Amino acid sequence: MNPEELQQVADRIVAMAQPGEQVEAVVAWSRDTEVRAFEGQVEHFVSADSAGVGIRIINQGKQGLSWAGVLDDAALNECLAEARDNASFGSVDPHAGLAEPDGVVPDELVLYDERLLQADTEEKIRLAIELEAEVRKGDPRIFGIESADYADSVVSTAIASTTGIRRASAETSVYLGVYALAGDDDETTTGFGFSVGRSLQELDLEAAADEAVQRCVRLLGASKAPSERLTVVLHPYVTSQFLSLIAEMLSGESVIRGRSPFAGRVGEAIAAPEFTMFDDATDRLSPTASDTDGEGLACRAVPLIESGVLTGYLHNAYTARVSGTSSTGSAQRSSHRSAPGVGPHVIKLRPGQSSAEEIISQVGDGFLVYDIAGLHSGVNPVSGDLSVGADGIRIRGGELAEGIREVTIGSTLQRMLNDVVAVGSDLTYFPWESTGVTLAIADVTMSGQ
Repeated sequence: MNPEELQQVADRIVAMAQPGEQVEAVVAWSRDTEVRAFEGQVEHFVSADSAGVGIRIINQGKQGLSWAGVLDDAALNECLAEARDNASFGSVDPHAGLAEPDGVVPDELVLYDERLLQADTEEKIRLAIELEAEVRKGDPRIFGIESADYADSVVSTAIASTTGIRRASAETSVYLGVYALAGDDDETTTGFGFSVGRSLQELDLEAAADEAVQRCVRLLGASKAPSERLTVVLHPYVTSQFLSLIAEMLSGESVIRGRSPFAGRVGEAIAAPEFTMFDDATDRLSPTASDTDGEGLACRAVPLIESGVLTGYLHNAYTARVSGTSSTGSAQRSSHRSAPGVGPHVIKLRPGQSSAEEIISQVGDGFLVYDIAGLHSGVNPVSGDLSVGADGIRIRGGELAEGIREVTIGSTLQRMLNDVVAVGSDLTYFPWESTGVTLAIADVTMSGQ
């Protein structure tokens, strides 16, 4: 279904609002394809269309939600009645209310590529099988492929509300990803590679395969290291996870709930001057770019930390109302079935001037972290204390030396932000909401043998 057809459905639901009600309708349609290859054959293939509607009603401070998996008139009427009934049993919240237009005009992003609809199924299958084969021949130490996947999605959505929100859009996305294993009976390492785009023509199979191979083999022979305090250099992949965690703690939701060490600190210096972080949903190069948020408001660049100073938080309409401010266009919905939460779209650091190689050379002595484990479980969201497992390569004399495995790095988020000593120029996109760059952080504890 095209966005205009979905918009008509949303409009029709909103037109059925009763006096005193705020009604919001989110209508979605998608066509999704998944292929998994194993030993040169198709192990898993699914291609399916789905559609649905989510309705939210707010009446006298009470909220009710309901959803349906079909779009016929009977289902829409039943869904609306159920949302209305659920609202009658809700608790009164003085801050409850739908988003209202704020005058910000959405950027007209090109997130839809017609070529995906014309792509041949056999070509999609070929990509998954060829990706597996490419990784297997990439290095003789590769002994297994855990998964080699192709996936794509064509999505149309529309939203309308009694407060004047009305927006429809469409987007396409494609993904190639592989997880591989290398080593022998005594040692096993894993590695992944991926490529993303809006159409098959934007995928880079060779780059995805090479990344998986390199991640697999670069830590073969690595061992534990003595405990010490040193400078860590985060690979862009690890930086993206670090930024995602910081962004989570800068959401209005976390601040309101008292689960952020940065609550109440707007205007304070919380990071090194080299550190400037923002959310930029309008960056089309990111696979998570969007022109509107989960409530239909225009997405925009949201400054969070400017030259080390905390400038604000991410807000949807509800958290903004509670906090006495305005939405930043940061409402997130996991699907039409859910109420809007708060989250980033495309978290980025302002890149520095140095390459990864230059930063490693400048550090002289440190630890290049390629991977971390237990990030969310190893971080206290209130105190900011951090202790996570890490693998990587020792830096000696400005050059990469021996591999390091199964060590722990520890500090606090607050201290790590203030101890940033270099931000790389290598802005890297991932198939999630955070980008990454090479990032050097001084005075971190590495606990090993």
